[in-house]
This record gives sequence, C-alpha cells and structure tokens, in this order.
Amino acid sequence: MQQFKIWLSAARLRTLPLSISGILVGNALCLNQPNFSWVLFVLMLFIAISFQIISNFANDYGDGIKGTDNENRVGPKRVLQQGLLSKEVLKNGIIFMSLVALILACTLIFLAFESQSWLYIIVFIGLSIFSVWAAISYTVGDKAYGYRGLGDLFVLLFFGGVSVLGAYFIQLKTLSFPAFYLALSIGFFSVGVLNLNNMRDQANDAAVGKKTMVVFLGAKRAKMYHIILMVLAIILFVGVFLSNIYTFFWIPFLALIPFFLHLIAVIKNSDPKQLDPELKKVALSTFMLSVLIFITLYIG
Repeated sequence: MQQFKIWLSAARLRTLPLSISGILVGNALCLNQPNFSWVLFVLMLFIAISFQIISNFANDYGDGIKGTDNENRVGPKRVLQQGLLSKEVLKNGIIFMSLVALILACTLIFLAFESQSWLYIIVFIGLSIFSVWAAISYTVGDKAYGYRGLGDLFVLLFFGGVSVLGAYFIQLKTLSFPAFYLALSIGFFSVGVLNLNNMRDQANDAAVGKKTMVVFLGAKRAKMYHIILMVLAIILFVGVFLSNIYTFFWIPFLALIPFFLHLIAVIKNSDPKQLDPELKKVALSTFMLSVLIFITLYIG
C-alpha cells in the first residue's frame, strides 16, 4: 500500500486534469455528429493520462539525476529527490507506462481508422511514438529540450494541437477553424501553467543551468509574457463561442472568472514563491473551462 502511494505521488495526480482538457474540447466539437464514438473518446482520455504520467515520471527522473530537484527548489518534493524510489525503479516505471500508452494508442488508431487509410494509421502511430519521446525528453538526456527553453513550444504543440486537433480528426477525419482556434486557446492556457511553474522556480533553475523561457526572459518580461498568453487564450475562446451559434454559449464563460482573478494576482505578485497556488488555479480553471465547453455542446 505504501509503495502504491509513492507511485501515486510520482504520477502527480494534480497535473492529470489539465492533460485531458484538450481531449475534452476536441471531442466536444464532434458531439453533434452522428458518427461520434464514445469508445474512442474514453480511449483518448486514458491515452492522454498515460502520456502525462510518463512525463511526470520522466520529469522526476531527469530533474533528479541532474540535481535540479534540490533543497532550494520551491515546489513539492519529488520521489527521487526524497529517495522514495531509486533511479532504476523509476526508469522501469517510465518504460512500463510507455508500453501502456503505446498499446492504448495503437488500439485507438486501429479502431478509428480500421483499414480505411494506412497513411492515417502510420501518421498517428508515428505521432504516438513522438509523444512518448517528447514526454521523456523534456528533462531526460543531455539534450533535454526543457533545459533549452523549448518546453513552452512542446506544451503548445501537444496540449493544444495534438490533443484538440488530434481528437477532432480521429472522430471526424477532418479539421475545422473552431478546432484550430480552441487548440491554440487550450495550448496557451497550458503554456501559462508551465510558465507559472518556471516563474516560481526561476532562481533555482538558473542556478543549475536549466534555461527555461523564464530564465531567458527574466522576471519582468516573463510576467508580461504570461499576461499575453492568458489574454490570447481568452480572446480565442471568446471569439469561437461568440461567432458560432451555441444554445447555452454563456455557460463556459463562467470559467473565465478565475482567470481574471488570476491575472490580477500575477500582476500584483512580487514573490515568485507565492505563485504555486496560481499554478493550480490556472490548471484547474482550464480543466473547468473544457468541462463546461463539453457540457454546453452536449446539451446544445
């Protein structure tokens, strides 16, 4: 039981809602189509969660062996940092979850496309393998992209583009402008979560040579960058929901209230250590927005 709790801690359950936000939005846009598949939708949720767990295990492992997770780190203690799991055991966990994710992904792909298009099957299998690589390579390896200021780009790509557009395409075998704009919106919100994390850890990251976007920009410009991300995400979401006729279009707008409160808090903030609650607020608000979008399009 104790070992199970340790693995749950390594999985970082608080990060999982954000990981399925794009899946919820991408599928929500397909709900009014007669060929919408609930089986594919559920599979996508499990795949997104499995990819996030791989990323969390790998992040724990990569930052742990590099010494980034040390006594100066502001955020929650990691399992490798505390000695709760060894490097070898955690590495085996990454391999196991990678296999689980790929098996689920292949099941989804063959159910979605059957033998209709081997090109789509090959593309999505390649995308699944790339997703596993990206989840691991954020902090693991000598060329970890999270240490080179590329984390923001990959979060935008996967939490926005792959999640929303991938889900939409798997359901309908096509794309649309609303899906593209909402992919950017969810992507920018997700990058905002990462940016808050990096703003909180800026001093320690700079000291150990982890060159995040925040380290490159500096504290003041990182705050402005964050505000731009949030505002763009809100504008894109509002634009989609005001330009399309949805019966209960106003419901998701309720989720914008925490974002405005968050922006005020960030603008007033002068101590990066106090940003951890804001990180949770943006992550959960993005998830809530996605749930409300799904509910709105389901009942409308």
